[in-house]
Order: sequence, then structure tokens, then C-alpha cells
Amino acid sequence: MIPKVFREVIDLGDGREISIETGKLAKQAHGSVVVQSGKCMLLCTVVSNYKQSDVDFLPLTVDYREKFAAAGRYPGGFFKREARPSDGEVLTMRLVDRVLRPLFPKDYHAETQVMIQLMSHDDDVMPEAMAGLAASAAIQLSDFPFECPISEARVGRVNGEFIINPTRAQLAESDIDMMIGASADSVMMVEGEMDEISEEEMADAIKFAHEAIKIQCAAQVKLAEAFGKKETREYAEEREDQDLAKKIHDMAYDKVYAIAKAGSAKHERSAAFSEIKEEIKATFSEEELADYGDLVSKYYAKAEKAAIRTLTLDEGLRLDGRKTDEIRPIWCEVDYLPSTHGSAIFTRGETQALATVTLGTSRDANKIDMPSYEGEENFYLHYNFPPFCTGEARPLRGTSRREVGHGNLAQRGLKGMIPADCPYTVRVVSEVLESNGSSSMATVCAGTMALMDAGVQMTRPVSGIAMGLISDAETGKYAVLSDILGDEDHLGDMDFKVTGTSEGITACQMDIKVKGLSYEILVNALKQARNGRLHILDKITDTISSPNSDVKEHAPTMVTRRIPNEFIGALIGPGGKVIQEMQKETETTIVINEDPVTEEGIVEILGVGREGINAVIAKIDAILFKPTVGSVYEVKVIKMLDFGAVVEYMDAPGNEVLLHVSELAWERTENVTDVVNMGDVFDVKYFGLDPRTRKEKVSRKALLPKPEGFVERPPRDDKKRDDRRGNDRNRDRKPRRD
Repeated sequence: MIPKVFREVIDLGDGREISIETGKLAKQAHGSVVVQSGKCMLLCTVVSNYKQSDVDFLPLTVDYREKFAAAGRYPGGFFKREARPSDGEVLTMRLVDRVLRPLFPKDYHAETQVMIQLMSHDDDVMPEAMAGLAASAAIQLSDFPFECPISEARVGRVNGEFIINPTRAQLAESDIDMMIGASADSVMMVEGEMDEISEEEMADAIKFAHEAIKIQCAAQVKLAEAFGKKETREYAEEREDQDLAKKIHDMAYDKVYAIAKAGSAKHERSAAFSEIKEEIKATFSEEELADYGDLVSKYYAKAEKAAIRTLTLDEGLRLDGRKTDEIRPIWCEVDYLPSTHGSAIFTRGETQALATVTLGTSRDANKIDMPSYEGEENFYLHYNFPPFCTGEARPLRGTSRREVGHGNLAQRGLKGMIPADCPYTVRVVSEVLESNGSSSMATVCAGTMALMDAGVQMTRPVSGIAMGLISDAETGKYAVLSDILGDEDHLGDMDFKVTGTSEGITACQMDIKVKGLSYEILVNALKQARNGRLHILDKITDTISSPNSDVKEHAPTMVTRRIPNEFIGALIGPGGKVIQEMQKETETTIVINEDPVTEEGIVEILGVGREGINAVIAKIDAILFKPTVGSVYEVKVIKMLDFGAVVEYMDAPGNEVLLHVSELAWERTENVTDVVNMGDVFDVKYFGLDPRTRKEKVSRKALLPKPEGFVERPPRDDKKRDDRRGNDRNRDRKPRRD
């Protein structure tokens, strides 16, 4: 018997719908929903242990997976089974996690899992846009302590019109691709890329998405009410001691304020704050610390945060002595690494990134193989954040989700400035060598300079900046912080990263922690970020003002040629023999792709130095060579025969033609060697196909003066000749015996 199913439908306003359904699948989970749009179906389940974990944070795991069976495909690789998540899946996990996590109580520490699976794929629906909706809807059906429903929406803009959850085809024409996460009351998360848009346009896109999210949140509430809203579970809350909190605040606040106001470097400041904390702890006995030492640390952290926020709001000063809109000192250098195709160092305060650029062919493209999308990236960026960059020693466990996310943000910021006609596949790698404040934005700056150093003809250079916001709802005061420190990252009410050119924004990432942030404050913050970006951009262009006109001597040069489809086989040769020999002889890399529209062959030739590339081009020209009737060509004798000589076109080595003995000279030629010999070079005239032999005909004698008194033999009557041959054959036949 099929259980009762509860369902809510969300109208997207353009004929499309999203449905949320529960009651049929995964009923042992604490909450489960199926979210569907078109043929796309996501199953989301949520489970949270009833016992608190012995940690001081929420052990929340958001897992998003796309099943290949959903698209009727097999996983790639030897073992036909989904394994570790792809970068695309990791990025979706991060988008959902960043919106959900702040809405759990700070003292809720139970192991919690949110699992989202793509069960059915639709080419016209991008499933990651519905992942946040699915996660929140499942939580609303559970008994978790969770503040309010949220949702996420993707917004694009085509021909000036905003679109919610655009198709991939629409997104290809869009100048905005943003994911917005929000509750009905407040925007909480923004991430995306844009084609150099203004701050006001970005705010308008966020507003448009928020209106759609309000409808999605209301649908979740209706579904939960129809299903039967569960009582919120009870859990062991953290201890609180207000008297102790006040005591520690009074002991720490003024001292922290004084150190914060002094303006010091990271390690000096950290040591001073640690000393205050140890002094406070020393006022308690060992028994007291054993009993509530965790509360002492907790209340000290609150006092420290309050003092630093007040200093900034009241005096406009920050931990390192800067004003709110001041950027830390910057120094840059390009061409630092002698063997890379391009390199640059960008250092801002205590944050440093070393970026390298590698140029390759389409064979080096980053292949994306997901059930929801198959394709290639010809520009991609990898970001590495080793532990030494923060002065730590910790285990290396492969690429972290954070590294994937920060690298993706930097890639999105830069990729719009890589011209469409760039012949190379371009890989940028950022090695973060120091970190105290946004290393992802340092990566954007270092990446820009490394690309220009490599000779990639960027449309415009890109810079990036990390910003913060501290606000006080009671007084109405707020301060926007430019180029935030690592210590300031968790102190504020909003932290956001913005990349862009002199013309506009190319990418952004925001996490908004304060409810009801006004769009006026948001736009003001974005405009202050623009001033900071332009200041940093000036430092970049002072170091390298424009892309180098050519690649470095040791870097490969790329030349692209198009050839008719029928010549692709000749260029490859039997079993790849021709192209392999060509690559070996010329020390080049040759890649052949087929244009899906024109079906022409696109030949990429990559090599260091022009000599090898020119040799490949000459070979291609030889293969494509088609002599013109009536034209004269220089040839060389490469083979002697009794009835003529085989000659090779000097302009197209490898193209041979027979020069018949009758076309050597006007006089009768008894021996070919009487006229020409091996290695002789001379001109011939091309006559096209001989109608009699159906073979190509060239002539040497046609370019020689006719001897005086020379009488040509009359042409043979081929018809009489053929008739005579036919009659002879008929005469030779004997009567057939029955």
C-alpha cells in the first residue's frame, strides 16, 4: 500500500514549477523530501543524533551527490561506481552548508547529516539550484532545533531580464550567474560571477532572487503544517553563568581594548591577547578551572570580540592600526620563476600568493564528467593552502573543500577576462605562502599578473578584495572594513569578497550574518570595495601594465590551422604514423579536433621556437597542396623510371607526380637519362587530369621553345583505335558452345 503523500507546488512564474513531496521515500530518516522540476528529481534526507557530541562546534555534514544512473549513464573509470565527490559536487555542498549552519543553535553539537542525491536528471534543469530548498524542506519536517526555513535560487539575466533558475542554455547567454541563499526575512549568502556589472545591478539581482526565495520558504511552511509539524527536540544546552561572564568581561575588556587600539602585527597581538587570557585564568584555582574552565575561555572570547567591535565602531580603528577603508601595504613581482610560462608574487600585508601559469593544447583541458554536465574547461585555476602559510603543522589529507571553493571563486573572477580567441588551454596554480586575510583575493591578483607575464592577452586586469562589516542595530552605527585581517573575519556581521576590473564586478562571495541587512548598506559596502579594488589594481598595473606581447622564449607558441575534413586522415596517417613522426621530428605537440559545425579539422601546433612549428605548417601545406591548371611549378626529380621521371613539387614536399617521357622534350626521347637525372630541379607546367589516362599531367617541354622546323605528329583518332581494338577482340572470339 502506497503511503499518504504530501505535496506543495511552487510556481516560478514562467510556466515552470518546483514540487516538494514527502511521505513516500526514506521514512526512517528524521526528515526526507523529493524536490522535482521537470524530470529533475532530488532526494534529500536529514538525520541528527539525539546525543550531543563531545565537541564545541556543530558537526554538520552536507553531502551532495549526482548519481550517473539519473542521466542513464555509467560512471567513468575502471570501477563502474561513484567514488569521491567531484569539484562540482563539493561546491554545491559548500553553498548549502554556508546557509544552514548559522541557523542551528550555537550550543547544538549533535552529529547531523544532510544528504542530497540527484535521482533523475533533466537537461533543462540545473539541479544544484534546488539543493538548498531540498535541504531546508527536509529539516522543516524533522524535530531539529532550526531557526527558520531557507532556500536558494540561481539568478541569471538575459537581454536585461532577470530569470530564476535559468537553464544551462539561458545561462550561456546570461551576463549574471549568481546563487543567493536567504530566509524569508534576510539574505544570508551570495556567490556568483558577472560580466563586469555595477554594484547597483548586483543588488537588484539579489533583490529579485530574494522575492522568489520568500515564496519557496512559504511553501515549506505549508508542507510542514500539512505533514504535521513535530515538536522541537530537547537537547542538553551549554552551561551559562552570567555572573562569571560579567566578571571576565570586566577583567578583560579594557586590556583587550588597549592592545587592539595599539595596532600591532599578528603574532605580537596574538601573544598579548593570550597573555591576558592566561592572567585571567590564573585568578581561578585548579578546581575552579576544572569545573568551568571552558566557560572562562568562552566568556573571554566574547569580551575580546566586544572590545574590538566597539573600537572599530566608536573610533574607526582596527587591530593593526589601520582606518576602516585603508589597504595594507602591497608589493608585487612578475617573472619570478625562470622555468614557468608565467609567474607572479602578490603580497598584501601578511598575505602572500605565488601564482604560475602553464600554457597547453586542448588536450590539456580540464574535463568535467558529471551526470548533470559534461564539458571541458580551457581555463582553470587550482589553489593550494599548505599549513605552513599560517605557521601551523598539521596532517596533509588531500585537497580540502575550502581549497576547492576558494580556487573556484578566483577562477570565476578571472575567466571572463580570458579572450574567446585565446588559442591555449591555460592553467593557473596559486601557492599560498602566507595567510592573514583573504588569500583567495591575493590569488586573483597574483593570477592576473602571472597571466599577463605569460603573454595571455587578457581583456582587462582583475583585482580582488575581502571586505567586512560591523554593525550595531541599537545605535544604527556600522563600519565597512576594507581588506580584512584573518582575526577580523569572524568578528563582523558580514564578510564578502569581490573581484572586478576597472569596468565592473566579475565575481563575488558573501556571507551575511546579521538579519535584515539593508540594501543601502550593502550597496555602500560594495562601493567601498570598488575603491579598494581600484587601489589594488593600480599596484598591479604599476608592476605590469599590460600583457606581454608574446610568450616567453622557453614557453610554447601555439599556432592553429583549419583544414578541410577530407584531409584529416592524410594528416594523421595510417595508425597515426604521419602525425607521430611529425611530432618526433619537429619536437612539437599536434592536436586535431573537428569543428562540430563546419566539420573542418582544427589543427593545434604547440612548440618551443618557430623552426619546428614552421616545419609542421609546411607539411600541412604539402598535404593540402592542389596544383592549379595552367600554373608553373618548380619540381625535383626523386625517382627515375623507364617511361619517365617521378618529380616532387618543391613548394609541397611529399607531393609527387609522374613526368612522362613524352613530356620531357619536343624531340623524341629514347632514354629518360638523356634529358634529366636524379636530383635535377626545373619547372613544369600543370595541365590537370589527362582525359585519356585519368592521371595528373605535367610537362617540361611545354615551357621549352619549339625547335625550328619541328612537325608534330597528328593526334591519334582514339575512336578508330578503340573500334579497331574492339573488332579484333570480336574476331578472336570463338563461337560459344551451347
